[in-house]
Amino acid sequence: MSVIARTSDWPGVRPEVVAEVVAGLSARLQKRLDGAAAKLAERPVAREGDGWRVEVDEETVLVLYAPGGTVADQADVRCGCLLAPACVHRAAAVTLCPLAEPTAEEDPSGTPGTTEQPGTPGQPGTPAPAGAAPAGPAPVEPQAPVAPLTPLTTAELDAARHLHRAATAVLAAGVSGAGAVAQAELLRAGHRARLAGLHRPAAAAVAVVTGVRAARTGAPDHRLADLVAGLRELLGLTTALTAGVGPVAELRGTARQAYREEGGLRLYGLFAEPVLTATHAGAVSWAVDADGRLSTIAEVMPHDDAAAAAPQAVGAGNRTVRLGDAALSHREFSRTGLVVQGATRSASGRLGAGAAVRAVRAAGAAWAAEPAARLWAEPAAAQVARALAAQDLPYESRPAGSDLLFLDVTLLGPAPTGPGGAPQLLARCAEDGPVIALRAAHEHPDLPFRANLALLATVPGLRLRVVGRLERTDRPELRVLAIGTPPQAPDPLAVADGAGRVNLGLERLQTADLTVPIATDPPTADALPGVTDRTAPERSDAPASYGPPVHVLGRRVEQTVTTGRHALGPSGATAAADRGLLRAAGLTTAAELLDGLRAAAADQQRDVFGRVVADDHDAFAAAWLAAAWYTEELATALCAAAWTGEG
Repeated sequence: MSVIARTSDWPGVRPEVVAEVVAGLSARLQKRLDGAAAKLAERPVAREGDGWRVEVDEETVLVLYAPGGTVADQADVRCGCLLAPACVHRAAAVTLCPLAEPTAEEDPSGTPGTTEQPGTPGQPGTPAPAGAAPAGPAPVEPQAPVAPLTPLTTAELDAARHLHRAATAVLAAGVSGAGAVAQAELLRAGHRARLAGLHRPAAAAVAVVTGVRAARTGAPDHRLADLVAGLRELLGLTTALTAGVGPVAELRGTARQAYREEGGLRLYGLFAEPVLTATHAGAVSWAVDADGRLSTIAEVMPHDDAAAAAPQAVGAGNRTVRLGDAALSHREFSRTGLVVQGATRSASGRLGAGAAVRAVRAAGAAWAAEPAARLWAEPAAAQVARALAAQDLPYESRPAGSDLLFLDVTLLGPAPTGPGGAPQLLARCAEDGPVIALRAAHEHPDLPFRANLALLATVPGLRLRVVGRLERTDRPELRVLAIGTPPQAPDPLAVADGAGRVNLGLERLQTADLTVPIATDPPTADALPGVTDRTAPERSDAPASYGPPVHVLGRRVEQTVTTGRHALGPSGATAAADRGLLRAAGLTTAAELLDGLRAAAADQQRDVFGRVVADDHDAFAAAWLAAAWYTEELATALCAAAWTGEG
């Protein structure tokens, strides 16, 4: 049963509180928990200071005490019914509350930093642990030989096994079957892992529960691909830990990020972007130093009103950069510079804002001048290879800006349709590079990304220097964050600030900002693989693209996450069709993995009455994990081939 509730009506709750409250229920009440949560979601919520009050019925009042907007202890959830504290109302309430995201640790100087979002793929500002790769846009260097493994302690091994069992249970149940009890068990296992020092698996467990909740409630920010990636990471971590393979220190992760002394830094602002998640909103500024390394300064805070979150993110661009005494906003810093003394920087490139840091405003640098120009000097294929290689690193250890591409493009105009019929803008990379699809970095209608791209689509032939995030697909795609004037451009951007660059997520382009170039031939429908020509006869059986049918295995991997183990079977017309399609395309390994996944899903023992005997789902999870990793690696290879023209 899905629960429809606006998370902005409820305070946040720490994951361990959810686990403790649900664990206190009897088996009978646990069976009723999802239904109770659905009923409670229909009740109005009133906030008075740090208290959230819900009238369950005429005689029962539920109160959640949440200082700072987060329920930090199970004693802060109070119910007036006779069964309290072991009542279903308390458990239903914490089930409806959004999970409180961890805040960034304070830097060594002791000055509190801004609250940042946790590891969300494709978003900046995430804390990184000590020992991460050096920050910057340089290609990821080959890793040194792995040191001898440090064996896990008994407590760590037990916690990893517990977490693995809980994760496999969620996978076997699927989103449709992973109710509040299964989610709470995964949170309990994650909390146990955190106490044992397994911080990275614990964070992955919270991310999976957050994704399952978003899927069950139909949250607008839910993406099935993100949930699949979260489960893949969690099961991969627990499998490696319990099997004793891989670098244990990297698998464990760290509780807090470390900042190192950098001394004096000369920073040149590059661009700024909004950050918008289900619980956080703000802005992040990107800068490059004299050595070409990227750094970030964030202003990201929790929000309790989803309707006001997007304006909060855009407005954060006008807030003062929290670094020393520099009195300039994030939008201003994206076009100027800073001289910093006593600087501290994390391994992921986040700048510390300690009391000892001093910063004064300085001149910026054009994108066509050093040190910014070297970011665009790297060939596009090499940048794509760097971005794809960084995906193999733990998210919190990836270098700052490892997923950013810096390209010179010429706009071709709007494509007829994109994936799923979404509009998109085509551009040619460099002089004879690939044709790429430019897409909005964030689809929220209250952010200016989409409106700015629509305006750019009206000026085919315009040359631009762009910054964007690589979208890993089997055709070149880029989610654009900022645009600027390329070197020796005959038609520079006529923006009012004179810097010749625009932060597409924080500022709105005007028609007067763009100089219309000489008309060019409009792009053809076959300029980009997978683009459908609207003038061609529509065919319901036409494939989305002409590449290999890699979606067949990926679709079954996602189907498992959505509907669980019982959705797959070893035989039938669908299985034969999938197998034949993959083998005909030469994807023999994919066909074997899919057959193995179906066989593992159906391999369940039955008792003498024909009832399925519950198992630990371990073999099924292993088969799913193998198929998921194969899909991931194949998608990476196809993306690299698309940018090099080998696809």
